[in-house]
Amino acid sequence: MSTPSPQEPATAGPEPQAATALGREGTAGLGRDDVAHLARLARLALADEELDHFAGQLSAVLDAVAEVGKADVADVPPMTHAVPLTNVTRDDVVSPSLPRDVVLAQAPAAEDNRFRVPQILGEE
Repeated sequence: MSTPSPQEPATAGPEPQAATALGREGTAGLGRDDVAHLARLARLALADEELDHFAGQLSAVLDAVAEVGKADVADVPPMTHAVPLTNVTRDDVVSPSLPRDVVLAQAPAAEDNRFRVPQILGEE
């Protein structure tokens, strides 16, 4: 496909948008072609009306993210979680367990100081 010269108009559909260009009214809006491209990358089959619908929704999401990006966070320390958390696990303390003989005495079957279980795989 050749690039049209400045004298001849483009005939292959809507004009492509630059990746860094802002959309309508200073927003980072996605056009229909952008949504179609994203759908192809995600291997989604979208109908024409879905492309228009999702273009509006994705533009709204990008606008909201752009608003959050405008926040002054110079004095905010980095964090790993929005809510301060403390470790609620107990200390790992060694404690005595039941003697092996007592445990094996309660087993349905024992052999060679181990639990005996039915074989489920064939022998090799």
